[in-house]
Amino acid sequence: MRELTYNEAALEAIAEEMRRDPKIFYMSTDALPPLLKEFGPQRIRATPITEAALTGMAIGAAGCGFRPIVDWRQVTFCFVAMDQIVNQAAKIHYMFGGQVNFPILYRAAVGGGGLVAAQHSQSPYSMFMNVAGLKMFLPSTPHDMKGLLKTAIRDNNPVISFESSRLMARKGPVPEDDYTIPFGVADIKREGDDVTVVALAWLVHEALAAAEELAKEGVSVEIVDPRTLVPLDTETIRNSVQKTGRLVIADEAGPTAGFSAEVAALVTEDAATFAALKAPVKRVCALQVPIPYSPVLENHVFPDRGRITAGIREVLRGRRSEAA
Repeated sequence: MRELTYNEAALEAIAEEMRRDPKIFYMSTDALPPLLKEFGPQRIRATPITEAALTGMAIGAAGCGFRPIVDWRQVTFCFVAMDQIVNQAAKIHYMFGGQVNFPILYRAAVGGGGLVAAQHSQSPYSMFMNVAGLKMFLPSTPHDMKGLLKTAIRDNNPVISFESSRLMARKGPVPEDDYTIPFGVADIKREGDDVTVVALAWLVHEALAAAEELAKEGVSVEIVDPRTLVPLDTETIRNSVQKTGRLVIADEAGPTAGFSAEVAALVTEDAATFAALKAPVKRVCALQVPIPYSPVLENHVFPDRGRITAGIREVLRGRRSEAA
């Protein structure tokens, strides 16, 4: 099977959907040359740097029968459009009594690794998980990127595509045929019996590397990639933890009120899953600090395969400790 980068898979998904549906158009402060060449300036709109306007325009266009895609680029750029996202896009279908659909795809890069300092190295998806009315996903492979983006573009609700900055150039197999990946279906990237690791995006690959090393010691690690944050596949996560009895959660965001806290809660609040636990849940997250510009300090702040390995060893010992 051919291989594409994470970013190429995204562009291919968008181009294929735009060919399929003439009502799809794309807005970004930085027009994408490959798409612009094929679809022209009417459907690939290079816009002023005003994310509040882009986000709001998409809501109006969607209500008029179009299917807009808005590229915020860095997720932090969308903070100036929080009213449009939280008070309008997330609620407008409900406020209209369900009479009108608002199919909108918002794209945003998240995470560190790019040495772009505190304002552009964040993973604030838990902020949006707290808002009813939004769907969102975070793919870890080019295959998942393409399939989930196609699902998002065809969905009749506002969807946020969080995309890992660290993975943009990573290659992986992508089928040439048309396919979609349904929301709310996690993927078990590696099966195991001793401990479950629930990991997101770049940390899926770090967890796989940790699992390979631990396998040499006879430790069997199961790695669950949720893929979609909302809806979240709670059944797959709980079933995995019931099988292994141990859970490590790896997230590039900070631990406080984050995705890792949500997963820990859904495991411990379920009687059968809680009863299966042989050790306390361990979270391996970024430190709760602004992301430094210094490469050495940035590497210190973010979790990696070494910290995931340490977390796995900890739950295998059953030792209680604070979240990383």
